[in-house]
Amino acid sequence: KPGEQKHPKEPSSLQCMHLAVVACGDRLEETLIMLKSAVLFSNRRLCFHIFAEDSLKPEFEKKLKEWPSSYTKKFESNFYPITFSVGNAQEWKKLFKPCAAQRLFLPVILKDVDSLLYVDTDVLFLRPIDDIWQLLREFNSTQLAAMAPEHEIPKIGWYSRFARHPFYGTTGVNSGVMLMNLTRIRSTQFKNSLIPGGLTWEEMLYPLYQKYKNYITWGDQDLLNIIFYFNPECLYVFPCQWNYRPDHCMYGSNCKGAEEEGVFILHGNRGVYHDDKQPTFKALYEVIRDFPFEDNLFQSLYYPLQSKFLDTVHTLCGRIPQVFLKQIEKTMKKVYENRVIVYLGANHRY
Repeated sequence: KPGEQKHPKEPSSLQCMHLAVVACGDRLEETLIMLKSAVLFSNRRLCFHIFAEDSLKPEFEKKLKEWPSSYTKKFESNFYPITFSVGNAQEWKKLFKPCAAQRLFLPVILKDVDSLLYVDTDVLFLRPIDDIWQLLREFNSTQLAAMAPEHEIPKIGWYSRFARHPFYGTTGVNSGVMLMNLTRIRSTQFKNSLIPGGLTWEEMLYPLYQKYKNYITWGDQDLLNIIFYFNPECLYVFPCQWNYRPDHCMYGSNCKGAEEEGVFILHGNRGVYHDDKQPTFKALYEVIRDFPFEDNLFQSLYYPLQSKFLDTVHTLCGRIPQVFLKQIEKTMKKVYENRVIVYLGANHRY
């Protein structure tokens, strides 16, 4: 109305939860299943930041457009080429898995994004992203990133036994699920082993790689461990149920949080979605992959999962199905209740 003060809308970049992934080679399907799990259970709108080789972009766009409109309206997708702002691009691209080092450059590339959740392609969300996004509010004044420990038991952890470089804490951290306050990362001077004074994130990356490249095994994850070894006050450590991997059950159950609350985010590293070494992980991947978007979650996702788990009891991970089922059942109940309440609310008044 004339004379009324106009309140500008909040920018869409602030309204949505930002999720980044890097996909190269044969990771197209795996990435799409990860995005599907995110959309199935999220509440707030999502902004996908997909870093992919040029040859993959058309297929990503095509597949995402095939999803039902009831789901495509829940997210927007942004695509980026694989680029490295400092150092030798070919060296970065070949560091550990193809293109994985791209995640180190997210604060530099996504200059307009305040906070971000980065995940590997082999991650599945069994709980709304909204819940891990809330952890950003728990950061203290010095924390600017969050990761889970690489292992729960130091005597059988990889870093505590084999690492030839500095690493965070007693077991190191796993970077497959990494929550980041990019604004803080861009404005911080990081302590390091290169010069007495601090360096910015971008200034530090390539010299740090040059210094430790002959000692690192897990590529960019090792570099992140080195960074947070020198800057431990910058890291928030979240528990293992936010990044649950085969290591948490293949030698016996060692993630107490998952035993109590269930798995929140499943991380099928070591290619376990695609071989028969850990059939429990593969079962979850295949059920989410095959779920028809608009079907009943319990009938077409939960019950097939229970059935598949019966074939995994010969493995240590398969002997604790409740760890995998507890949170996904709770999440599906919430999704179902929300849909019923929204539907009834639109058609009835009480």
